[in-house]
Amino acid sequence: GSALVNGNDVNTQQKAVQLSIGYLPEHNPLYLDLYVREYLAFNADVYKVAKSRIEEVIQLTGLSTESHKKIGQLSKGYRQRVGLANALLHNPDVLILDEPTTGLDPRSRQAMWTMIKQLASQGTAILLTTQYMDEADYLADHIIVIDHGKVIAEGNSSELKAQVGDDRLD
Repeated sequence: GSALVNGNDVNTQQKAVQLSIGYLPEHNPLYLDLYVREYLAFNADVYKVAKSRIEEVIQLTGLSTESHKKIGQLSKGYRQRVGLANALLHNPDVLILDEPTTGLDPRSRQAMWTMIKQLASQGTAILLTTQYMDEADYLADHIIVIDHGKVIAEGNSSELKAQVGDDRLD
């Protein structure tokens, strides 16, 4: 098959595609012995972005109060924020979030939702995978429900509720 990201072919223009995408996996692979700023500085070097961007993503993700700590000392919610900050370092046009709130407490989950909404309002295209219909309902403009690899429903929240019933999507 083929796919385009920002007009770039994923098969022939991999570097351009990689620079267009930020990715936060469900199981966020972090270096627990590094400090937050140290980890982000390491990745900023990889992406060849200005060090000033580190402070921007720390502010954006609400990591200011925790940025002096080792990643291993952080709660899961703050570790997810570090992963999100890393995914945003190179200011991608497309952000892929794979179940970013799984295992988070309600406060951390709400904070992640707020950050996602803010990023979307600033023009970042976000592809979000989630098992939580309330999360999809709150965050998504377009929802695709997949069961065993097959699309079983697609549309905005209102359309899906009309298709399959309000009680099945809660």
